[in-house]
Amino acid sequence: MPYSGHSSSEPPGPFGPFGPPLPALTRAEGAFVDAYLDAVDQLGRLNPARATQTYGALRAAQALVAHAGALRDALTLMHHRGEHEVHAATLARALRALDGERRARRVSLPPPQAS
Repeated sequence: MPYSGHSSSEPPGPFGPFGPPLPALTRAEGAFVDAYLDAVDQLGRLNPARATQTYGALRAAQALVAHAGALRDALTLMHHRGEHEVHAATLARALRALDGERRARRVSLPPPQAS
């Protein structure tokens, strides 16, 4: 049986085993989305309500600086290329296609534990 990209115990979603397709983005928009998700991942790793080790949170904080620079560079490129508007609906579709909702949940507070 050929490999289909998902386990047989998990049925593929409405877009098949690979999720929803990415919308068409400019190279700068793609860099913006990628850098944003990288920053979100690092914020999730250093979230004080979720972190378990100081060293891991420290490494995430150090990486966040680089990702903030990448965000700045992507937005600067967009602006210099005349892309003065952020197409939020299109970028939101890209974020969803790249699992942005799950990744962003790690930034929020976890539900309170029962006492």
